[in-house]
Formats: sequence, structure tokens, C-alpha cells
Amino acid sequence: MSIAGVSDLPSKRIAIAGLGEIGRTVARKLAEGLPGLSLAAITTRDHGKAQAWLDREGFSCPLVTLDEIPAHSDLVVECAPAAILDQICRPMLSAGKQVMVLSASALLPRSDLVDLARAHGGQIIVPTGALIGFDAVSAAAEGTIHSVQMVTRKPPKGLAGAPYLIENRISVEGLTSALCVFKGSARDAAAAFPANVNVVAALSLAGIGPDRTTIEIWADPAVTRNCHQIRVESDSASFSMSIENVPSENPRTGRITALSVIAALRKLTSPLQVGT
Repeated sequence: MSIAGVSDLPSKRIAIAGLGEIGRTVARKLAEGLPGLSLAAITTRDHGKAQAWLDREGFSCPLVTLDEIPAHSDLVVECAPAAILDQICRPMLSAGKQVMVLSASALLPRSDLVDLARAHGGQIIVPTGALIGFDAVSAAAEGTIHSVQMVTRKPPKGLAGAPYLIENRISVEGLTSALCVFKGSARDAAAAFPANVNVVAALSLAGIGPDRTTIEIWADPAVTRNCHQIRVESDSASFSMSIENVPSENPRTGRITALSVIAALRKLTSPLQVGT
């Protein structure tokens, strides 16, 4: 028994929805051990494939359905296709629990999920993900932000297959120079590129909203990383940010995204929190 019985406090139970590149990375870290946190459940479309992966990794974890997640966990990390965001969030939020959402683009048109969280005492957490500077944007939003502009450059293969490109017959194959494939609001970008621009959706939620946050998206054969440049003008500060994210095995996702989830989880139970 430690002072005040701290060591006897139960761990916060973490579930993972989806075992892609991010889900596997987070699962491994939780299995290795994060203070005050435990890997409590995994939900995925293919339980057989997930079980085979768990066996190869050498650790056990219950495989459950989406509806069973609230009974097994206090927080679920959403690492799944954006199309099933509602199916992941609704059971947890209705139970007054937490959801860490990575598919921020899918969250923009779902204000009803925020209302559901408010009604039942649940919480939606959007981690920093692939973008630096969220603390500064959130702080500036407590005053008046005049504008938020973002320019994203990605290797063409990181944008291939996006609905907007298909619908508008824009080809990014064989490019020899940079091509601007989209310019508009964060809301429109999230609908046009649901798997590619979660970063600008999260930025808009931290700042002045998806309709006033603007973005240019470039397919650039000269870059090998996902590059983001942001410019913020506000009554408290003017600042710019630039980051180049190393892609993971999934070219649409940077390696730092999974690490951001782990950092956000660690902060949940840390005795010292740095950042707003």
C-alpha cells in the first residue's frame, strides 16, 4: 500500500478500434506498459486476422464487437475507417465514456456526437496527430483569430484514390511537377479527402472552425514526406508552423500520428502535464 493507496487505484482501461498501422503501434505500447493504463480490448473487422497478429506479438487481449466496447473499457482509441466513426463513438458516449478520435474529418459533420457526449457526460478527444502547434492555436482561440491558412504537400501516392480526385478526374500519376489539386475550406477538404486531411480538420476544431480555416492541397513528386505549413493571424500573436512527417507503412499516415496518440494517452494519468 503506497501513500493514499495510489498504487491500488485501477488502471484506466483502453480499447482500440482497428488494427492498422496506428492501432498496432498503440496496442504494442500499451502491452509493454504505460503507467495507469491497460490494454483492455480490441475490436476489428477481421477477428481471425487480429488473433493471428496477437499470437505473433505474444500478448493476449479480448477481441470484442463494437457494441461490447463500453463493457470492457473506459476509453476507446478510434483507428478505424472513417465510415464507422458513428458505430464506434455512439455506444461509448452513450455510456458516458471517452473516445479518442483520429478521423477528425469524419467528425466535422457529426456535431450530434458532441451533443451526445454532452448529454451523457462522455468526452471526445482529438489528439495532436500530425500537426505541431495545437497549444498555440487553442490559446489564440481564447481571444480572436483572424485567419488560419494551411498548405499541405504530399507525395502523389499519398493522395491516390481520394474521392475528390476520382470525381473530378484528376490524375496524380506520373507527375513531374507539383500540382494543386484542391483549394478551399477545411470542411470541404474533409469531405473531398476523408482519408488524407484529418490534420486540417483537427486544426479547424482547435481554432476558428472548418468554414473559416482554409487549405491548399498539393500532389508533389519532389517531396517524400507529408509537409504541412500553417499561418495563423490573431489579436494575440501571429505565427507560422512547418512540419514534415515521415510516412508510415501506410503512405496516407505519418509515423508521428501513432506516437501522438501514445503521448495523449500517457497524459491522461501523468502526475505532470505539459501543454494546454
